[in-house]
Amino acid sequence: MNDIVVNAKNLSLTFETNDGPVHALSGIDLTIKKGEFVSFIGPSGCGKTTFLRVLADLEQPTSGEVTINGVSPEQARKSRAYGFVFQAAGLYPWRTIGGNIRLPLEIMGYSKADQTQRVNRVLELVDLAGFEKKFPWQLSGGMQQRASIARALAFDADILLMDEPFGALDEIVRDHLNEQLLVLWAKTQKTIGFVTHSIPEAVYLSTKIVVMSPRPGRIIDIIDSPLPAERPLDIRDTPEFLAVAHRVREGLRAGNAYDD
Repeated sequence: MNDIVVNAKNLSLTFETNDGPVHALSGIDLTIKKGEFVSFIGPSGCGKTTFLRVLADLEQPTSGEVTINGVSPEQARKSRAYGFVFQAAGLYPWRTIGGNIRLPLEIMGYSKADQTQRVNRVLELVDLAGFEKKFPWQLSGGMQQRASIARALAFDADILLMDEPFGALDEIVRDHLNEQLLVLWAKTQKTIGFVTHSIPEAVYLSTKIVVMSPRPGRIIDIIDSPLPAERPLDIRDTPEFLAVAHRVREGLRAGNAYDD
């Protein structure tokens, strides 16, 4: 059985703007296997989010090719191969938490009974059981983002694309959600693509870390994590963790990520 989920070959994307072309991605070669947790890290504007959006068929590459489960991003989108979690939770304030999670299921035509079963299951997964009838404004920022993750999981896509989902949260909440995300990943065995600006977050969460350069976005380094699957937060104090973080930092420096 083919376990390659994402396969990008010499992928480039240039945006045409009034001020001239903007080269967002250049020569991206990347393979992501089933069940991997892959983080993308690099400076703002390096193409991390653009690459995720290409996978989600929200942007079209200028050259090269990319397949999701062996088909085009458009075909993968139509077959509901992925769920997408954005930087902001994006919950509708007039809908309850259950209603927000139910929305894609309604659009996809699931029966009422199936919707209820799926909503209950994903609320349990993200530790929000009992909050179905609450409105977004009644939940903390972290809880809202967990509801957003539940919505992306509701139709049971194999791939979860996450664009800096915890970037706006404080460090204590972020640490807690990082722990919960690893538990969720272990339970569901999803393939996860995760965009972050945080070196500790990338190292803590990932089986593979993709380090990117400033625009045009190129891959500077791909790091296969040596860390064990079981990762308590204090693993961040170990020599193994610090060694990976150092390599990420060196990759960013080599790619001039710290230049103005």
